[in-house]
Amino acid sequence: MSGPDADVLVQITDAVRERLAHEPPPVGLEQRAREAAGVRRRGGRRSLLAALAAPGVRVIAECKRRSPSAGWLRQPFEPLELVRAYAAGGAAALSIVTEPRFFAGQAGWVPVARQVVAVPVMQKDFLLAPSQLHEAVILGADAVLLIARVLPGGLLAEMLTVAEELGLEVLLEVHDERDLERALELRAPLLGVNSRDLRTFRVDADAAAALAARVPPDRVVVMESGIAGPDDVRRMLGRGLRHFLVGEHLLRAADPAAALAALVACG
Repeated sequence: MSGPDADVLVQITDAVRERLAHEPPPVGLEQRAREAAGVRRRGGRRSLLAALAAPGVRVIAECKRRSPSAGWLRQPFEPLELVRAYAAGGAAALSIVTEPRFFAGQAGWVPVARQVVAVPVMQKDFLLAPSQLHEAVILGADAVLLIARVLPGGLLAEMLTVAEELGLEVLLEVHDERDLERALELRAPLLGVNSRDLRTFRVDADAAAALAARVPPDRVVVMESGIAGPDDVRRMLGRGLRHFLVGEHLLRAADPAAALAALVACG
């Protein structure tokens, strides 16, 4: 599907499936992943859930070069400098966008980020097959993003199971009631409610907050997208939400560390 009116999410996932079809997993990938997961378990893991459980405003700060809706977000883009700024600004965790075609991401940013910060590192991509989870754990990701909408039928449950076997925590992204129902049925403990509709890239933070209000209190909810400054954080705090994934606001800031610290200070 292509053209200016095409569903952006369909375009992205079609490209990912094409890439997966033309680049089959290397021999031994699953075994290498399980070995890497074993090393991680013995050496101690960084838990995204634990990082978000700390009191106050907790922000997953995003490292993203560009987006289909906003174009290039930061020039020059220096991921090493950026993740250090996020750590200095009080990030609870990092989100590293690795999708190459639409977001100009690189998988190699994940191990680099993890080497220079002490907080959990989440790989954010369009993960459609277990082989991508195997790659994530080899890269060193502590967590991954899964998007409920692009994982139909039993594939979502399979991906959650494989992630758990590998010791990867999952931020399961939902956007509407149908997504949320599936997530709740699968007992996913960490849900991301995306204010941005990935079909159109329009943002509606109030609708997302209303959806988040339906999540039972035994789950952790992260608001994704729609945070453009401290006023937005304070507004969401008033609705009982204190976990946020923030990208564009920080990436466009002259001083990302100070911009992040201002958000964290709201709580």
